[in-house]
This record gives sequence, C-alpha cells and structure tokens, in this order.
Amino acid sequence: MRHLGILAHSTEGAALCFLGYCQEGFRRTGRNEHPDVTLDYIAFGRSMPAWDAGDHASIRATLSVSVDRLARAGADFFACPDNTAHLALEHPGADLALPGLHLAEVVADQAARDGHRRVGILGTRYLMDGPVYPRALGARGIATEVPGPADRDLVDTIIFKELVNGVFSDDSRQGYVRVIERLAARGCDAVALVCTEIPLLVTPDVSPLPTLDSTRLLARAAYDVAVGERPLPTWRGGPVAG
Repeated sequence: MRHLGILAHSTEGAALCFLGYCQEGFRRTGRNEHPDVTLDYIAFGRSMPAWDAGDHASIRATLSVSVDRLARAGADFFACPDNTAHLALEHPGADLALPGLHLAEVVADQAARDGHRRVGILGTRYLMDGPVYPRALGARGIATEVPGPADRDLVDTIIFKELVNGVFSDDSRQGYVRVIERLAARGCDAVALVCTEIPLLVTPDVSPLPTLDSTRLLARAAYDVAVGERPLPTWRGGPVAG
C-alpha cells in the first residue's frame, strides 16, 4: 500500500477528493479501510494576489511547501485536487519533493476512453483562459471549447463568491446548466467540470451533457496508485509534453 498525500489548494474540492478517496476504499473492500492518506493545506487566500498578478512562480513555491510537508509525513506520491493550481505546478522550477498525478492527464485519459471528440471546459477564468486542458485533451485528439466571455465571467464569479465557500444555490445551478446548453449547441459532446467544486453544484442528472468529474476521477486514480493497480507517477512539476 502506498501513502497518498493530498495537496490542497481550495477547501471544498480538497474535502471532496479526500472523501472520494476514502469512499473508494469502502466501495471496493466493503470495509472501512483505505490506504493511508495525509492532507496538507495552505489557505488559498494567501495565493490570490499572486493569481491576480499572474505570478505562477510564487504560487508554485507555496504549493511546494505543502509537497515538502507531505513527503515528511511519509506520503509516497501526491494528488492535487485543484485544476487551476496546475497552471502553477506546470511552471518551470526545481523538482517537487514527491511525484504526483497530473489532474488534467487523468481527466483527458477518461475523455479518450469515453470516446469524446469535443469537450467544454468549465473552471476558473485562469484555467479557462489557460493552456492546461487544451494541451492535455489536444494530445489525445480531442478538441476543446470554453464558454463565451459573459459565460466565463458568470462561471468564475460563482466559483469564487459561492462554491469555494460551500454555497450551492439553485439559481447558480441553473446558470451553469444554461452555459452547458450553449456549449452543447457549439458541438460539445461532454463537459469537463474542472474546478473541483463544480461537481457539488452540477450533478450528472441535471447536466445537459455527460460530465467529466475531475475531483472523483482523481480520487479513483489516486486509489489505484495506492493499491498498486496503477503505476507510481513520475511527474514532479514543470511543463508536460503535449
């Protein structure tokens, strides 16, 4: 059994990944058992000025502190259930203290297995405007779409004013459903919920498109690594080849 370190960068998403990981053990074994897991969290509010300034190097340095602490706690690998954080984790720098699963690679692998050809991206404005998912999905021959400017503003505002603070309203859910409907009209055959809190708001039964739930996909992939059903990852931060 390998020891998982959860590298948290936002509250609700990290908590959901932790629960998903533990529940995966219950589901597979029928017992209250799972491989060891440690979570480290430096409040993401400390990094918000750097996000606004586009200072990914500073954010990466903060995240690396958490990885160092996870390594000292005995973790064998890390999983970061925060898609936007991968913009900083991909920034060039010294190797992180542990190898980690790359969240976009996990999601893109599932999209390819499901046979999707054009995937809509819902996340923070930093992520929707960034290269992480176009690269990961494009490497598998999958096209990406992001919402239009007004819809991107709506999605981002709801994330930072509500979702990361544990607020999940029907009005916001309907707003996201309308955004997904417009992505479907543009030819998307799935939507990637790649802010880790969005799956708490948009569940498969209300989504107009099939969903790729980044949080739970990561939890399952991490469990597979921990029990030896998936190889130990080798990525230690920095750019990922397309």
